[in-house]
Amino acid sequence: MVMIIAKRNRIARARKALRDTGQSGFTLVEILVVITIIGLIMGLVGPRVLGYLGESKVKAAQIQIESFASALDLFYLDAGRYPSTPEGLAALVQRPGAATSWNGPYLKNGQVPNDPWGHPYIYRAPGERGAYDIISYGSDGQEGGTGTAADIRNGGSNSNVAAGR
Repeated sequence: MVMIIAKRNRIARARKALRDTGQSGFTLVEILVVITIIGLIMGLVGPRVLGYLGESKVKAAQIQIESFASALDLFYLDAGRYPSTPEGLAALVQRPGAATSWNGPYLKNGQVPNDPWGHPYIYRAPGERGAYDIISYGSDGQEGGTGTAADIRNGGSNSNVAAGR
């Protein structure tokens, strides 16, 4: 009789352990609610993050253009002139044939980087508003545009500044 009672106690403890472990998971409804909440948060936060990314590329282009302007000033001090339009920004990393006192390269890494969208910068000398123009056509790579697609120019004359961006 004692053995039967001991066996019943072991069976009862095993059943209780199985019942307790079965309660540790999440229901399908709970998982769906959490996924819905995460989706709503991403729907609200995602566009803002992408907007900051676009604005940071515009600022990076402005900083690169300022760097080119500094390098062009050093070129001017050494050569007594700015590079011509055909020589372009490449004159900052390779001696142009007409330059007699070139002390470059004037840019790090010995190459002219593209704008943050992967397009080459446009260089014109003489420029419309000064000795030279350095232009990035923005995210669309075409002249004109608004927002992140607006042209970015040296001298703070880009439409992003005028638009308050």
